[in-house]
Amino acid sequence: MVASETLDATFAALADPTRRAILARLATGEATVTELAEPFAMSQPAVSKHLRVLERAGLVSRGRDAQRRPCRLEAEPLRTATDWLADYRDYWEASYQQLDALLGEMQDGRP
Repeated sequence: MVASETLDATFAALADPTRRAILARLATGEATVTELAEPFAMSQPAVSKHLRVLERAGLVSRGRDAQRRPCRLEAEPLRTATDWLADYRDYWEASYQQLDALLGEMQDGRP
């Protein structure tokens, strides 16, 4: 996947609160679909649909451990999204610094 496709898939996956909650749970360690479905008022097939979206985005992978198929967090797409957002954070920080300087000049009576 190219970078823009990765970002699109990551942000689309993160747009849903259930998927964000699943990622938060997986950040504490591997879990099965049954374990992931426990806190939600939804069926295992519904949770599996959310997992497929997360898998397509590269945020989750599934292993095989005998009869278990544990899911695990894959954080690299999150790093890509964070790096992309950091550019905008830098822009806003610079804008706020300019605003602070202007306000300081206005308070000091300088033009």
